[in-house]
Amino acid sequence: MSDEQTPGPWDEYLAAAQRLDAVRRAASTAAGKQAATVQAAQQELSGVRARMAPQHARLVQELGVPEVDLAPQAADQVLAAQAVAGGPAAVLEALRQARVTADAADAALLGPGPPAPWRPWARNLLVYGPFAAAVLLVQIVLYLVAPAGSLPTYALLCGLSMPVLAFGLGWVTLGFVYGGEGRKVDRTPLVGAVTCLTPVLLTCMGVGLLAFFR
Repeated sequence: MSDEQTPGPWDEYLAAAQRLDAVRRAASTAAGKQAATVQAAQQELSGVRARMAPQHARLVQELGVPEVDLAPQAADQVLAAQAVAGGPAAVLEALRQARVTADAADAALLGPGPPAPWRPWARNLLVYGPFAAAVLLVQIVLYLVAPAGSLPTYALLCGLSMPVLAFGLGWVTLGFVYGGEGRKVDRTPLVGAVTCLTPVLLTCMGVGLLAFFR
């Protein structure tokens, strides 16, 4: 073999230098990409923290969620450790997924909340009202079918007994529908009494107007 075909020490040195430079460039590129990934992950982390702070405050202060219910459980911590085990790229992807979850949480918190509970008096009107309407209907029927001269007797009996009966039935119904074991029900007795007496007053007014015009 000739001397021109046999690589000398200088050629071997140049080849080694070229390989070393290629390794350096590849390592530099990888380090640059990793640094960019770390920086992006830090930015995502700051954004997620900024999103979670007001959510945490609203859950605790406005919605009354206990602090212990918001703390991560052991299973959550294991899943989080697995999600970030692949290095900066895996951390960045996990943080981006956390941001998506924070967006969904914001949409849920800003959406329509549960309907406000009815006030006791308004709720109880739905029970006392039908019984009062039944009293009014019975009084009208009795007025129409009562024999002449017996109207005062019927009016006295209905005026005394039927409102009391309607009030008692409403009282029992409220306890049956809204009560429970060891649960106190606000039956708003004043609202019930006024509601059940209203048919009597309406009947008296109607009879008085008819007598006036006759």
